[in-house]
Amino acid sequence: MRAYAIPGSVSLRRALRAAALAVLASLPLGAAHAEHIRDLASIQGVRSNPLIGYGLVVGLDGSGDQTTQTPFTVQSLATMLTQLGITLPAATISQMQMRNVAAVMVTAVLPSFAQPGQAMDVTVSSLGNAKSLRGGTLLMTPLKGADGLTYAVAQGNVLVGGAGASAGGSKVQINHLAAGRVPDGATVERAIPTPFQQGDRILLELHESDFAAAGAMTDAINAKLGPGTASARDGRVIEVKVPPLANDRVRFVGQLEDVDVAMLEPAAHVVINARTGSIVMNRTVTLEPAAVAHGNLSVTITSTPVVSQPGPLSSGQTTVTEKTDITVKQEGGTLMKLPAATSLADLVKALNALGANPGDLVAILQALKASGALRAELEVI
Repeated sequence: MRAYAIPGSVSLRRALRAAALAVLASLPLGAAHAEHIRDLASIQGVRSNPLIGYGLVVGLDGSGDQTTQTPFTVQSLATMLTQLGITLPAATISQMQMRNVAAVMVTAVLPSFAQPGQAMDVTVSSLGNAKSLRGGTLLMTPLKGADGLTYAVAQGNVLVGGAGASAGGSKVQINHLAAGRVPDGATVERAIPTPFQQGDRILLELHESDFAAAGAMTDAINAKLGPGTASARDGRVIEVKVPPLANDRVRFVGQLEDVDVAMLEPAAHVVINARTGSIVMNRTVTLEPAAVAHGNLSVTITSTPVVSQPGPLSSGQTTVTEKTDITVKQEGGTLMKLPAATSLADLVKALNALGANPGDLVAILQALKASGALRAELEVI
């Protein structure tokens, strides 16, 4: 195969490379990417609300509550029968053993702008000692909000994503059987008032307080939707002027949420889970030159049983004693120099050079932060 040279191809590649370098050089330092406003902020007053209710699941195949240990299940069943016009003697109520009934807590999330008649899913969780809710039916359960008012009513067949069987002392179970869902099992009965249609302004709330992000978002809104449309109150809240008519307001907010905001690099952050030893850091974390000495102290306790036998034809008894050995070992900590790391890859490489486990890295990172070598904010969860 014969190769042919294209005239001017080398010059073209050089020109393209120079143009690319010029574009990269013209980008502002720290400008990483652009995000939509819908991903960075939410509209004040437009939110979901949790609902909760107490109810009964019936129709179980002997896997319900043991009423001797969960008396509230019997009380709830007797109260429900009384409301339906069936009165039971007190002696009968105290002797009821109904293994096909389970007391449950019903939870749901009422979405924003939900109107009466709309359906939503509910989650049903066992409150007593029921073995399984599989095959049960949730009876009519009012769902209330934090103010004590009923906003929805739930009822329907419970779907459990698991299975189990037991016999002869053996048991096999797949997934969890004490909780399930009722798809479209709740009907909204009351709408929650929202301030979205009130006034001529709405408030955008950033998910995280950041003065730079609030300023960049305000500039982006004013550049696309007109000067004076948005003004920042502080590092979290932005006030936006909206049209007075409902139809125009909805379209305006749709355009507002599509506005692109050029976000700067996030603040350097290191999150440490002290319980599991997990460490997560973002790409803006940097490390100044530092020297670290790290050593481990281990204490080992060994217990060995020692049997003492009496002599022949003696009246002594066999005794068992414990022989305990305690060993303390401290590994010498080598002083290691950590070079300056300006990228996440360099930082990870420098920390791996210490040979410490995640639990030890927690103490090392805290010490580096206290010494001023780690340029990041530490958050322990």
